[in-house]
Amino acid sequence: MLSRRSFLADSATALGSIALVNLLGTDRLLANRPNIQPDRPFAPRESHHLAKAKNVVVIFCAGAVSQLETWDYKPELIKHDGQPLKDGPAVTFQGPAGNLARPQYRFRQRGQTGKWVSDLIPHLAELTDDIAFIHSLTSKSNTHGPAENFLSTGTPLDGFPSLGAWVSYALGSENQNLPAYVAIPDPRGVPQNGSNNWGPGFLPAAFQGTPLSSKEAIRHLSPPRVTAESDLAARTLLQRMNERHLQQNPGDFKLAARIASYELAARMQLSVPEITNLDTEPAHILKSYGADDESNPIRAAFARNCILARRLIESGVRFVQLFNGAYASGGELNWDGHNKLKEQYDKHAAVLDQPTAALITDMKSRGLLDETLIVWCTEFGRMPFFQKGAKGRDHNPDGFTCWLTGAGVKPGVSHGSTDALGQKAVEDVQPLYDFNATILHLLGLDHERLTFEHNGIERRLTNVEGHVIREILSA
Repeated sequence: MLSRRSFLADSATALGSIALVNLLGTDRLLANRPNIQPDRPFAPRESHHLAKAKNVVVIFCAGAVSQLETWDYKPELIKHDGQPLKDGPAVTFQGPAGNLARPQYRFRQRGQTGKWVSDLIPHLAELTDDIAFIHSLTSKSNTHGPAENFLSTGTPLDGFPSLGAWVSYALGSENQNLPAYVAIPDPRGVPQNGSNNWGPGFLPAAFQGTPLSSKEAIRHLSPPRVTAESDLAARTLLQRMNERHLQQNPGDFKLAARIASYELAARMQLSVPEITNLDTEPAHILKSYGADDESNPIRAAFARNCILARRLIESGVRFVQLFNGAYASGGELNWDGHNKLKEQYDKHAAVLDQPTAALITDMKSRGLLDETLIVWCTEFGRMPFFQKGAKGRDHNPDGFTCWLTGAGVKPGVSHGSTDALGQKAVEDVQPLYDFNATILHLLGLDHERLTFEHNGIERRLTNVEGHVIREILSA
């Protein structure tokens, strides 16, 4: 039983703790939240520690690319091709399991490291000496929508901020005429979970990604049937009125944020058409990316998106998210290879491979990789067996591959591994929390200190988990 004396003693301690928390919060010592100016939400801000990377390009392959057809070489899978998996699951995500199936493409050793990589992606395979592979990632979901959420936002649930939103919230942008965070959808459409992948969640709306591609400019940027002179005159008058109103209401932070948002939109009217005009690119650059390929218009459009990503980074945009693959379509529009994996992957790889490799090579030749991190990722992997009665692989969140290259990344390393058949991560197992923590670390951000109070809880991208994967970091 609780005595009166114990109750009073505990109450005194609790009141003191509440007072301490309040003081620490007032002095910003509980967490290192960014000091955001309402009238300049995208002003560049200091990182927690010295950053290796100033900018990020995330190449997100929607639909769950099979690690067994790309980066994770498993000779034992070739040896046991056509045999049932001993003690394997009878049923997986989409139905009964079939027999083990060898990789559908030949693997070869590449570069100075001798890394085994598939012939499916020959252009990217030539860059493996510059890449740090993580072969032991795991996800919390085997369903595309929640798994996309988990990769992009750190939780399978809707309503949480994306990685790019956290980064732009923490660091702002070097360019005040363009968004801090740009999402470039695939020419074939948006991914399964759409704007959740670049949404702000409970962070201020200013930090959401702005959808933009070489095919479709930002919508509603310029008013229809209004001349440039009239538009400028209206914006100038509006700016004067807003400034006067803000002077009369100096504590109205929401008003200041709205003014900043409209002013950014006005500056974007001039900067966006210039940066999306790829006609200024030399012919040899367009050719190297495949942007001039009239035989494959989807590849040409994706290649132009890759060029746009490079131009955005050159202009100081902090975070660019480049999507390859669209929504659920039986694998026709993304990498969801359940039934006709090889037939579909032949098409998807033709879109991905040359433009992505050219993006990395081009950025390296321009010196952009000295300060830019490039991330290649997908929401989960694939099973080592075919689905029964089909020629494709089912979902596998228990072991798959993503990789990093560029600023702060140790080149030519392979970290972690799956078992002999590629089904489950068994060595240096790394949840996606660790993957996101590592990306933040390279940007100079401590994933444990980057927080935002929501519904009384100090939320962060990595929840209460996450460790930096230091084995893939350069000295």
